[in-house]
Amino acid sequence: MSLAVLALILFVSIFLLVLYGYPVAFTLGGLSLIYALCFLDFAVLSLLPNRIMGVMDNSVLLAVPLFVFMGIMLEKSGLAERMLNSMASLFGRVRGGMAVSVVIVGALLAASTGIVGATVITMGLISLPPMLRKGYPPTVATGVIAASGTLGQIIPPSVVLVLLGSVLQVSVGGLFRAALYPSLLLVAAYIVYILGLGALRPRLFPVAVEGPAWDRTLLVKVLQSLFLPLLLIVAVLGSILIGLASPTEAAGVGAAGAVLLTWTQGRLDWDVTRTVCRDTTHLTSMVFMILLGATTFSLVFRELGGDRFLVQLIERSDLPEYQFLALVMVVVFVAGFFIDFIEIVFIIVPVVTPVFVAYGTDLIWLGILLGINLQTSFLSPPFGFALFYLKGVAPPEVTTGHLYRGIVPFLIIQVILLTVVVFFPEWLGVR
Repeated sequence: MSLAVLALILFVSIFLLVLYGYPVAFTLGGLSLIYALCFLDFAVLSLLPNRIMGVMDNSVLLAVPLFVFMGIMLEKSGLAERMLNSMASLFGRVRGGMAVSVVIVGALLAASTGIVGATVITMGLISLPPMLRKGYPPTVATGVIAASGTLGQIIPPSVVLVLLGSVLQVSVGGLFRAALYPSLLLVAAYIVYILGLGALRPRLFPVAVEGPAWDRTLLVKVLQSLFLPLLLIVAVLGSILIGLASPTEAAGVGAAGAVLLTWTQGRLDWDVTRTVCRDTTHLTSMVFMILLGATTFSLVFRELGGDRFLVQLIERSDLPEYQFLALVMVVVFVAGFFIDFIEIVFIIVPVVTPVFVAYGTDLIWLGILLGINLQTSFLSPPFGFALFYLKGVAPPEVTTGHLYRGIVPFLIIQVILLTVVVFFPEWLGVR
């Protein structure tokens, strides 16, 4: 049996074990080491410490714990509740206005935090009960909240894009810039869908606030609630987009800004600080353990010749670039039904990247496509993590069936956006 075939067996074995429920980090690293000891020269393992130190020395990856800290700290600040209340007052007189408010606040939280789990849980706690009380059907309310909460997957500063930048070895700042227009288009598509369906089927999107039109006091209240989050977004994203700071430096500014914002809201105390630091350490440790396991897998897979075998296989099959891209997108989409986005980034993406390099594919464009596709992994039944997060904080009368049915229209919107980015990247400045 050739080593290249063993590389593919290694890949399939890891994928199956992860599906079976084994820890991702230890499956990636442990099984790869077993294959290396059995089928490769022992000297190959001497390369592993340098690879691991290369990961640990990567300053771009320092942005991960800083963005995670920023997101969790902002979750504790109470700003999301203030924003939602003021936005609901502003748009509540429009049919479907409360749902539009959830989408806008979800987008702002995504641009402030980039942490999907924190956003979904926060939005579920503060917006689901009021939406149900106002007469929104559970399918509509849960669909809007889950879709809005996962905008942090693609709206910069996204942890997903940071990890993709590391795996694809492209500029994270370039990914942030390229993701800006598609993410805004996705937010706009959600809002258009809500307002359009509200006009066609008024029963689904009731008017949440009765009374006179907007006045100056309400507008001032809205601006006050938005000022601090927007200031943080401008400080973090603006410094990256204009080239003033690297993603890591901007993440440091964002983490410090999140602490100040929480302090201004009177929520900063020892218990909050301890909780935020503990959760940040937990999430960061999980990501980096998976990353180290993925580094081991990548080394062994390449030493077995798996990447060269795949490139030669695609070249012999004469498969055009777009057909191979479609195949990868389908695989990532289906994998998102069963495994987390971090696992997809570190298992599937490194395997297919050499093939795209051989095609001469723009890797920034590829990163945006993968980011949009990975967003669906949080929403796709039966194992979409955003659905689990939301179900955990939903009232008892909201069933899993409500969540599954409610998310379908938003999944369709995401697939449409993915298609647009594939065929018209120049329109969005992605390629």
